[in-house]
Amino acid sequence: VQLQASGGGSVQAGGSLRLSCAASGGTFSHYGVGWFRRAPGQEREFVAAISWSGDKTHYASSVKGRFAFSRDNAKNTAYLQMNSLEPEDTAVYYCAAADLRGYSMLYYVTQDHEYDFWGQGTLVTVSS
Repeated sequence: VQLQASGGGSVQAGGSLRLSCAASGGTFSHYGVGWFRRAPGQEREFVAAISWSGDKTHYASSVKGRFAFSRDNAKNTAYLQMNSLEPEDTAVYYCAAADLRGYSMLYYVTQDHEYDFWGQGTLVTVSS
């Protein structure tokens, strides 16, 4: 499956952005989706995950309560709504897909090595 991330941009602290992860070439509902980010000079870190059904989400503590992950399997797209953005959220954001066929509709994965496909990144810059 191919993934296309979009929606990044530059905002001031306190602002919002919505990232999209569009999938093609596979059955989107077979895949759990995750967002990761890499800030300048830092390692890639987990941001959020969603089960293949969309019924379960999980967030890194640094974004919990500010970010919301959803998906529309009919549109083959997952969305990350990012609110109350902080300068510390500045990073390149990557979406990834993990083949979760046979898993519970509530199952999600959070480790990058568990993901099978990666999209290109989209840059989010938050200024103070």
